[in-house]
Amino acid sequence: MEEIIHFDKELLLMVNGSDSLFLDYLVLTLTNAKTWIPLYLGLFYVLLKTYGRNYREILYIMCAAGLCVLFAGAVDDEIVKPLVARWRPTHDPEIGALVDVVDGYRGGNYGFFSAHAANTFSIALFFSLLMRQRLLTVFLVCWSLTNCWTRLYLGVHYPGDITVGLIWGSIVGYSVYRLYCRVTVPVAYEKKYCYVPVAILCLTLLYALVRAAVISSAAQ
Repeated sequence: MEEIIHFDKELLLMVNGSDSLFLDYLVLTLTNAKTWIPLYLGLFYVLLKTYGRNYREILYIMCAAGLCVLFAGAVDDEIVKPLVARWRPTHDPEIGALVDVVDGYRGGNYGFFSAHAANTFSIALFFSLLMRQRLLTVFLVCWSLTNCWTRLYLGVHYPGDITVGLIWGSIVGYSVYRLYCRVTVPVAYEKKYCYVPVAILCLTLLYALVRAAVISSAAQ
């Protein structure tokens, strides 16, 4: 176990931070939950176009998404992190001084496991199973993995925290989908509507790139 923990720390130091202000501000934008509000609105748009005024079905899906966040993230933050009490790299007495802290961002004291990884992957998996559109699935998975990368870059999670978060997120996302299927019958989603959240993800990434370029240029 000690060897695994040591490898986890060494791997984190390999991928944490950089000398690029552009990357710093890009990651700070991408890791911010508010950045992805347009994506959630895009997914809600797909539901509205698919179900129209069948608000009960829309409510079922919104409740299912809420369960994903509750079991993936809230359980982690309120139960697992305090019980396991594994220091975040930025607070770890052993390697904290070696971690490249970006713009003073250190996160809370404990980091096992990553709520970012669990939350985003549970949502990505749930909506991928729900909508069954390959392109959307690829983009949602990439969205979740991008969030995971930002946490490593910022030094607020070890790779092991991310891995366990992804595993837990996949369990939650799949379990919530199976529960949803027991409550109601999923419908077929039209591909043209599913292109909307894909386009929003692309535009959000473009926004993050432009914002990072502008801020880093002004800071130099």
